[in-house]
Amino acid sequence: MDLKHLSHLVALDDERHFARAAQRVHLSQPAFSRSIQAAEQALGLRLFDREVGEVRPTPAASFLLPRARRLLLEARHLQHEAALLRDGQLGDLAFGAGPFPGETLAPRLMAQLRVAHPQVRIRFEKNNWQSLLQRLFDESIEFFVADHRDIPADARIQVMPLGRDRGRLFVRQGHPLAGRTCQLSEAWAYGLAGPKLPQAMHALLVRLLGLPHAEDAVMALECDEVPLLRQVALNTDTVVVCSELALRDEAQAGRLLPLDVHGLPDVGADMGIVLLRHRTPSPMAQRAIEALWQLARSLGIPALPDSPSGPAPFGGVAAARP
Repeated sequence: MDLKHLSHLVALDDERHFARAAQRVHLSQPAFSRSIQAAEQALGLRLFDREVGEVRPTPAASFLLPRARRLLLEARHLQHEAALLRDGQLGDLAFGAGPFPGETLAPRLMAQLRVAHPQVRIRFEKNNWQSLLQRLFDESIEFFVADHRDIPADARIQVMPLGRDRGRLFVRQGHPLAGRTCQLSEAWAYGLAGPKLPQAMHALLVRLLGLPHAEDAVMALECDEVPLLRQVALNTDTVVVCSELALRDEAQAGRLLPLDVHGLPDVGADMGIVLLRHRTPSPMAQRAIEALWQLARSLGIPALPDSPSGPAPFGGVAAARP
């Protein structure tokens, strides 16, 4: 017994005539009669009395057919809602972002999604990658975007490299180090503020400062909130390490200035989109990930050398590493 058989039973109940009912469902009369017989056999009940020129539902049919109509209606609703979900007109989206992409990419992404998909409910969380990874394992979010270099290899996840968000040291206008080349040790003397540094950047800091022990490289202020770092940089002599993109407006207005630090190589956050392996993202998550990719390119975030040219087709998202 399937929905097709139910629709044939309902058509015969409506038409009370085999030829008209067969025409309504686009079947020949013999094929339609076989379908009705198969439905009766499946249920073990006679549903229609056949008389010359007339068909009458039995008491069993009168009892069962209202439920069949409800099932067919629910099936139509299911198909309609599936189409809405597929087209981004219905559903939920839950995702997260680390400090820098949470300040730069996430607000732009959510604005785009709200305009394009106003019926979709969005839940967003900004946090460090450790907390976001646990939220991913709990399936409280579908994906997150963060600097992925310190995320340990895990068979449960896959990472889609997004690009490098270049980092710089910034100071306020009028700072004693502004407008000249300085040594990293000079900047360090004013106190360094920024988010928790990836292990590779912390090691670089220790080496360039010539510190004997890694634990000696302790920042004056460790904070994941970009707005707070912005205010500290604008109102004190503290040197802030931050994403160029996050402080682009202040830098363009001349309120914050990037330091020219002798011997400091190009640094930044290697952003990646982290998902659960062997989980197909929801239609809205797929749209959001594709939009993130386009946003990164439009904002001038360069792809990493080993990155793919775009997000992999879903239904098996390609991973750069386990």
